[in-house]
Amino acid sequence: MHLQQNKSLRTQNTFGIDCTAAYFVEIHNLADLEEAAHLPYPKRILGGGSNILLTQPVQGLVLGNCLLGKHIIAQDDDHVYITVASGETWHNLVMYTVEQGWGGLENLALIPGTVGAAPIQNIGAYGAEVADVIATVQWFHLDEHAYITTSGADCAFGYRDSMFKRSLLNKAFITDVTFKLNKKTQLKTGYGAISEELKKMNIPATVASVAQAVINIRSSKLPNPAIIGNAGSFFKNPTITRAAFLPLQSQYPNMPFYPANDNMVKIPAGWLIEQCGWKGYNAPTGAGVHNLQALVLVNRQNATGRDIWQLSQDILQSVASRFHIVLEREVQIW
Repeated sequence: MHLQQNKSLRTQNTFGIDCTAAYFVEIHNLADLEEAAHLPYPKRILGGGSNILLTQPVQGLVLGNCLLGKHIIAQDDDHVYITVASGETWHNLVMYTVEQGWGGLENLALIPGTVGAAPIQNIGAYGAEVADVIATVQWFHLDEHAYITTSGADCAFGYRDSMFKRSLLNKAFITDVTFKLNKKTQLKTGYGAISEELKKMNIPATVASVAQAVINIRSSKLPNPAIIGNAGSFFKNPTITRAAFLPLQSQYPNMPFYPANDNMVKIPAGWLIEQCGWKGYNAPTGAGVHNLQALVLVNRQNATGRDIWQLSQDILQSVASRFHIVLEREVQIW
C-alpha cells in the first residue's frame, strides 16, 4: 500500500475539479483495504468519480478503488450468477454480459462509474434499476474491520438510493457485487425512446440491440466527460403526490409525468429546469447547463466545485419558486 499526501483529484472526478486529498491510497487488493482501514484518518471512498462534486480540499484519507476481476459462480438453464469486483468499469461489465447474451444490464449501458458505485446509487435508466439484478453485495466495514455479505433484498434499495448511500456512507467499502442475469430474453423496451431507436436501427429487439439503442440515445443527449466536465444527471426526478400534481397539470397541460407507486407521480427534473430557462445557460465562472439536456450541469472552462454548487442552488430555488417542487441533488457533494 502506497500512501500519498496532498494528492490532486483532478483526474479522479469527471467534473475535472482540481481539489486535493490530504491522504490518498489505491486499493488493489484486500490486504491494501485492511491496512488502510487501520489508518487513523476519516475515510472517503472514490470509484470512478462520476457522481461527485468536489467543493473543497478533502480532509482525511481517500480510498481509490482499483479492485478488478469477475467470475461465474453458478448457473442453470435460466440464470447465470456472476461476481464482479467493485473497481471494474460499469460499462465494460455491461458490454461483457451483452456479448455473452445475458440479459439484465442492457438498459444500463454507458452509465459512467464503477461496479461498486452501482448499488450505492442504485443506478437506473430506461425502466431498469440495478437493484433488479443484484443477488448479493459483499462489503468491508471500515469501522468494524469485518467482511459482510448482504442480499439485494436487504440493501434498502430505493430510487437512486440504498443503505450504502445513507447509514453506511463511507463506512462500507463494497468489494464485490454478484448479479443474477437472465439467459432467456426478458427485454424492457417500453421506456423512453428505446422502441423508436430500435425502429430507426431496423433490427429486432435483442439484448445487444437494446444496449446499442441505449448507447445511441445517451450519446446523442449527454456530453462526454472526456470532452466537457460533468457528472451526468445532477438532480433526481422528483416524485410528488397525485393531489399535488393535479393543479400543476391544470396550469401546465404539457407537463410530462410518469405514474409512480402509492398514488405518486414522477416528473422529469430536466423539463422543470428547462421551463425555468436554464437549458444551455453559461455562467461567467465557467459553470453551465448542457444545451441538449437541462438535467446535466457542466464545467465548460475552469469552474470550481463551489461555482457549480452555486449554480445548482440557483436552479433549485428557481424551480421551487415556479413549481413549488423541491429538487434533490443526485450527485454527492464533497
